[in-house]
Amino acid sequence: MDLSPGQLDRLFQALGDPTRRAILTRLARGPASLTELASPFDMALPSVMGHLRRLEEAGLTRSAKTGRVRTVTLVPGALAPVSGWLDQQRALWEDRLDRFDDYVTRLHKETAHGPRPQD
Repeated sequence: MDLSPGQLDRLFQALGDPTRRAILTRLARGPASLTELASPFDMALPSVMGHLRRLEEAGLTRSAKTGRVRTVTLVPGALAPVSGWLDQQRALWEDRLDRFDDYVTRLHKETAHGPRPQD
């Protein structure tokens, strides 16, 4: 996984806020105007714009202004680094837990049947 320094941090920081996650969930259905994205939230428009700025800085969204309407879209594949990192962590922990399970199973058998002679 080729990430610039701090990119994974920016992605996780952007995903760490429930408002930003809700915005991303809405954008998964398709592009939306700033007004549409702001409507479900009980906050001032500048606050919503701040959330959108964080999402854009993290590379998760992009926006374009046509006339007076700002439209926001998801960036395809932007979550790939997060998914890749989580896959690496999952593999690491599954390996560790498999080894721990083998150890506990061996220990349980030795306790129940006495130690096995070394080959």
